[in-house]
Amino acid sequence: MPFFTVIIPLYNKENFVRDAIKSILNQTFTDFEVLIVNDCSTDKSLEIASEFVSEKIQIIQHEKNSGLAATRNTGIKKATSNYVTFLDADDLWKPHFLEKIFHL
Repeated sequence: MPFFTVIIPLYNKENFVRDAIKSILNQTFTDFEVLIVNDCSTDKSLEIASEFVSEKIQIIQHEKNSGLAATRNTGIKKATSNYVTFLDADDLWKPHFLEKIFHL
């Protein structure tokens, strides 16, 4: 079981999602899983997220657009760790973010 589950709610963030995922994969603390919950994006967000092949990343597809809260809740329900953190698809983490919050 990973220590952290990182949940990325995804809806129409094709210009940002690649960098958001890279910022997670470049963490110094590596005991995590990433759940990308696609909320029926209509742009190339899902296609870009699918380019990342890693055993750490799982993409979950909503059947219908449900909004941010429902997307986060889907991620929480699918998480396998005891600690959940969120990263919006248009945000970035510095490389030591997970390491720092691990020590808290």
